[in-house]
Amino acid sequence: MEKVMTVTGYKSYELNIAKLSDPKIFFIKEALRKAIIAFIENGGEWILISGQLGVELWAAEVIRDLRDNYEIKYAVIPPFDEQEKRWSEGEQEMYQKIVAEADFFQLLYQGPYQGPFQFKAKNKWLLEKSDASLILVDEEFPGSVQYYLDIAKQEEKHNSYSIYYLTPFDLEEIVREWNENNNNLLNE
Repeated sequence: MEKVMTVTGYKSYELNIAKLSDPKIFFIKEALRKAIIAFIENGGEWILISGQLGVELWAAEVIRDLRDNYEIKYAVIPPFDEQEKRWSEGEQEMYQKIVAEADFFQLLYQGPYQGPFQFKAKNKWLLEKSDASLILVDEEFPGSVQYYLDIAKQEEKHNSYSIYYLTPFDLEEIVREWNENNNNLLNE
């Protein structure tokens, strides 16, 4: 049974999302919500993220909302200190709130960014500590997610590790369902 799942995917800028108010975020969070609820209902207890911009922070916001009705915890494991230093003020505030409300927080490396080895170590740690991964990715255009996806696939191939994908098709389906349930407001 899968008790711990890492959630990752595109950074916000890889999805052409520049503002926290972008309407695309709503649909991404809805897709994450459905997948995380399925994980919880199948016995899942913990979600791991590194706290990077985009999918990971949106997943943490979803988890915070789900806590009203579900038993679920989340951990934030950044690869180094002050990863949010170059982000916008709004993104930094969101990150600080997510870190403050996390059930567990631990830096992999003390101090600021030192090199790409920190990201490799983060990916390895997240895979070693989880039973499954939920990844929002288009495998034809994986962007920075490719680094995590490559080693996750190796873990899946050689161990009893599960990868769950959220794809552009899944997001289109969420939009279609929402549109049907809201009298085609998006088509007006």
